Amino acid sequence: MIIDSHEHLIVPEKKQLALMEEAGVDFTILFSTIIHPETAQDLTTLTQELQPLYDIFTGKRNPVEARKHSLEELKQVVDKYPQKYKAFGCIPLGLSVEENNEWIEKYIIKNKFIGLGEIVPKTGEVKQLRTIFSSAEEFGRLPLWVHTFEPVKFTDIKELLELAVEYTKIPVIIGHLGGVHWLDTIKAVRDIPNVYLDLSASFTTMAPYYAVKEYPLRTVFASDAPYMTPRAARLILEEAIQDSGIRRRVMGENIAELLQL
Repeated sequence: MIIDSHEHLIVPEKKQLALMEEAGVDFTILFSTIIHPETAQDLTTLTQELQPLYDIFTGKRNPVEARKHSLEELKQVVDKYPQKYKAFGCIPLGLSVEENNEWIEKYIIKNKFIGLGEIVPKTGEVKQLRTIFSSAEEFGRLPLWVHTFEPVKFTDIKELLELAVEYTKIPVIIGHLGGVHWLDTIKAVRDIPNVYLDLSASFTTMAPYYAVKEYPLRTVFASDAPYMTPRAARLILEEAIQDSGIRRRVMGENIAELLQL
């Protein structure tokens, strides 16, 4: 089974299903979104649609209410197509353990989501994830999906890996393979078995090639749709992975085992 382990909710819903069918994707792990760049018609409207995301990355906006709405939107689609989707739910940074627990109970557990993410720290904020790790452990070792492309620096990634070493029972998915820091990230995770590498939005096609070569059991196919189509993401990995057995692992078996799908 081909599993896209990271797509954001696309509207209208039939467009997402069509992209999956075009790529031969059988199942998708969906993530919420407060923006919909797939609705843009030109550069002007794309820029307008992306601006709230940039504001989040730079700390100008903390859209708690928008995130709650995006989780409701996500739940509706996942409930409608249970044969196609499972979901991760977002969680704000900077909450106490008690506040995290309340959020997780209300917006993750009750919605039957299976993980926490996409978590998007600004540079210097990764230490705030400690309370999220602690809460994830309390709720049955919920996996965490953490954005590691810009604006995250390699110093932030190292701090994230230190938390992963401390919380060995929490699966940590390194989103986007560390971005421009892909080479250092691949080296840094060698002795941290609870860390997995998401292959979406790779900085270069060399990155997934070497990630899979080093960690065939800890790398997972993902498109990050709508920022890349599932078909294009799949073609990159099919070119990078020649061994059919390893390709099956990366394209679905690894994430299925990790999430017990």
